[in-house]
Amino acid sequence: MKYQVTIKSAFSVDEIEDYWTNEDYIRLLEKFDYPDADGDTTSLKELLFMAISDFEPKEAAVIVLTYKLSEQLNEGQIQQISNDMFLDKVCEEYPEIGLHSKLFHVNQLLFKAYNGKFPNAKATIIKCSFVTLEDENVNELTKEDVLKLLSDGLSESTLIKRLFDQAMTQDAPFPEAEDILWDLSTTDNVNYTIVTSEYWLNRNDILASEFEGFLEVVAEAE
Repeated sequence: MKYQVTIKSAFSVDEIEDYWTNEDYIRLLEKFDYPDADGDTTSLKELLFMAISDFEPKEAAVIVLTYKLSEQLNEGQIQQISNDMFLDKVCEEYPEIGLHSKLFHVNQLLFKAYNGKFPNAKATIIKCSFVTLEDENVNELTKEDVLKLLSDGLSESTLIKRLFDQAMTQDAPFPEAEDILWDLSTTDNVNYTIVTSEYWLNRNDILASEFEGFLEVVAEAE
């Protein structure tokens, strides 16, 4: 199925607004020896940064990593990542790409709390539309669908295309798409907002604001 793809905007950010909730801030404040905190998101965030600054950066990294990733990582892995975070953007280089999103949010919280002692990572937000050029019912696109449709408008040097060329350009499974795109949202199945890492896709990777994309439609078995 052919689609007209329109890129309306693409920009980098150093944090995703509203990712950390009031409950997150309150629970983290407890772990940083600041119990009974209360207030709006802004004041809680400022309190947390002050509380974090009383701890050594590595110790703070272990606390936040444990809070966010204890179900996915063991103690040894968390200790290793807390060391590596000072030297590299672990949220881009960690071998399990399914953890990149959470590692990004942890990294950026610590980056801001310590005024730059941790490397600064970026996320990319893309607002775009996908309009079918054929008389077909419009279904909500999956992350895999969106990446395949974007393929013809991206530079050949884009990391996703270099690593997953076959999955991006052919009718092949692309399970990694679920982790490469951190969030995909739409209200009308036409206009979409994409959130991913700048590591995977940045605005300079987009060669055109309008282009055609093709999506193979697999017929359902009767």
